[in-house]
Amino acid sequence: MRKLGIIGGMSWVSTRIYYEQINKRIQKRTTPMTSAPLLIESLDFCALYGLTKAEDWDRAADVISASAKRLEAAGASAIVIAANSMHKVYDQVAANVAIPILHIADAVGARMQADGVTQATLLGTRNVMTESFFRQRLVAHGVDLTAPVMANVEILETIIYDELMVGKVTRDAQRALKTIITRKEQDGVKAIVLACTELDMIVDVDANILPIYDSARIHCEAAVRWIMDED
Repeated sequence: MRKLGIIGGMSWVSTRIYYEQINKRIQKRTTPMTSAPLLIESLDFCALYGLTKAEDWDRAADVISASAKRLEAAGASAIVIAANSMHKVYDQVAANVAIPILHIADAVGARMQADGVTQATLLGTRNVMTESFFRQRLVAHGVDLTAPVMANVEILETIIYDELMVGKVTRDAQRALKTIITRKEQDGVKAIVLACTELDMIVDVDANILPIYDSARIHCEAAVRWIMDED
């Protein structure tokens, strides 16, 4: 198995999901006692939270690039960034290391393309839903994305940052997501992309009114394929 580096801490909840999902998938492919060879650097999310200005994102790129370099030096043969929103600085980070960084949106787009999905709604943080860095990757895989509804953006921002990223799950949040997804189905949307790694805490990924493409699970599957040298 090849050694994978994980840049985590954004949030710690997301990093926990990655560690669990990757190891469970490795065990299914190997033996129940097998653990994935992982290097994890958990960054201080407090220093990477609420970024708005260009200089803030430049600083984030420097922090994450430094982390990637440390993981590469420690022997990682590939890296995943365990956060959708931080893929905004993917290009800057990838340029600073010689090993591949597995892009979360490319993994999602490839899965949707393989499934023949050509239209979907993106749910996540404000920058993921409204900016182009994530959306254009899915469009490149033939997925037409509906325009973000700003009321939903505000709801999701509150739930993600005030609750999920500190490990809090509420019935109100579950109901809010169920309502959003139900309305999307009524509007003719064909699939939902959970483009926030913590959203599966309040969305039933496996039994929902619409097909759910959970970015965290799909990214973890791509990571496992890399570890097992299956691609």
